Parts: sequence; structure tokens; C-alpha cells
Amino acid sequence: MNNAIDRISPPPAPAADFVGQGTAIEQARAVAEVQAAVLVAQRCPRSVQNAMDAMRESCRQPALAERAFYRFPRGGSTVSGASVYLARELARIWGNIQYGIAELRRDDAKGESEMQASAWDLQTNTRNTQIFIVPHKRDKKGGPERLNDMRDIYENNANNGARRVRESIFAILPPWFVDEAKDLCTATLTDGGGKPMAQRIADAVKSFDGLGIVLDRIEGKLGRPRDKWTEHDIAQLLIAYKSLQRGEITADEEFPPERVTAAEIAGNLKLATEEPPWPETAKPPTP
Repeated sequence: MNNAIDRISPPPAPAADFVGQGTAIEQARAVAEVQAAVLVAQRCPRSVQNAMDAMRESCRQPALAERAFYRFPRGGSTVSGASVYLARELARIWGNIQYGIAELRRDDAKGESEMQASAWDLQTNTRNTQIFIVPHKRDKKGGPERLNDMRDIYENNANNGARRVRESIFAILPPWFVDEAKDLCTATLTDGGGKPMAQRIADAVKSFDGLGIVLDRIEGKLGRPRDKWTEHDIAQLLIAYKSLQRGEITADEEFPPERVTAAEIAGNLKLATEEPPWPETAKPPTP
């Protein structure tokens, strides 16, 4: 008996018969661009102190602080954290960083795209790359909805890619740098730009009223009337408002409407069917 194992090598992958001039030029340009970026990063290293000063100044701006956090529902709860807007700003300030997303493959038959998100610190040669599959579907209450429109697929891929880019950027940035930025953005939201508290409360109520969310629902969410709201409450409302505008969460998920129980419905029906008591001076005549 022959116990030898025959090793069968797979056939070599077919090579491209022809590489166009434009493709060859683009490949050479991409290689040269990366080499130049690495060389510049090595010759012009970042100043950590300057980066810290720029980060602190940027996080004191309400325009950034209002977009620095996100909220979205997951498994019956709400998940929140630092947004991709903050990640991109911190990458710009830290310097010598390249990041982006790319669609590697699209399979319309399976209804999915293979994506890649990456962030690369050219100075320290620290890199984070994520390859993931994005189904061409949109979550809805009745179940996932298949996407067929090209624009819907593009936006779905971009939204999923932005989340991975955010995590890739945060993975290569120093944790203390990111944590201080989040704390400063939270402080900026809490401060409210020096506006009086009464004015901030009125502005918040007016903003949500434009989205069809009345004061009773906001008070129910916070668990206290408007005259008892704190600076932290206003900051959280502002984060929720921005998330609602971006479509990350719905009004019913963030501000659940008051539910009427079966007992309350039965009690109201009973009161409606009962005859009202007659006063002593207006009793009906006895037949």
C-alpha cells in the first residue's frame, strides 16, 4: 500500500495580458505618492504640544462639540460615543495621518459589498485596517429591506464605512488625546456658549417642536419638568437632536410615546358607560 500523499499544486492565477498606459501611470503615481508622504512625515514630525493646543481650541467650538457624539438604537437600548466628525478632526490636528474607505468588491447577485477601512500614522508606521462585508439592506421595524437603487447602496456603504473609519482612526490615536477631546466637547456642550439656562431650555424645546416632539415627551424622557432640567440634560438633548437630524435614531426610539395600558382603557370605557349620579334637587320623577 502506498501511503505517500500526492501534493497537487493549484494552477497559477492567470496574469493580465495587457496593462494599459493609464493604469501603469496610476500605479506608479500611487507608489510615489505613498513614498513621498512617508518621507515628509519623517522629515517634518508632529509637535505633540502644538497638537494638544489645537485640539483644545477646536473642542471649545460649539460647531464641533455639537457633532462630536452620536446615538443609535441597538437591542432595545441606546448606544452613544464619539462620532466620525470628531475622529476626522483629531486626525487632522494630530497630523501625518492618512485614512479612508474603499469598496473592494460588489456582488449584486448576493446583495453585498466587500469594503475596507483604514487609518495609517505615517510617522510611527502604525496602521489599522478593517475588511468587512456590507449587505445591501436597510434595517426596518418589519425586517431588513433589500436595497436595489444605486444611490441607496452607495449611501449604505458610505455610512457603514464611516463607522469603521472612525474606529480605525481612534485605534491609532493616543487614548489620552481622544479622552481629553471628548471631555472638552462634553464641557462645551454643558457650558452652552455662555447662554442663560432659561434661554437654552427654551431653544431646546423649540428645536424639538420643529421635529414634532412636544414638551411632554421630552419631560417624560428626562423624568423631570423643564424647570428642573440641568446643564447635563441640555447637553444630552443636543446630542439626541443632532442624531435625529442625521437619521441615526428615530423620534419614537429616543422619546417613546406614553403607552396606555389595557386597564386604563377599560376604566375609561366603564366611566363613559356609567350613568352620572343625579343631584338631590334634580332627581328624575319616580314612575
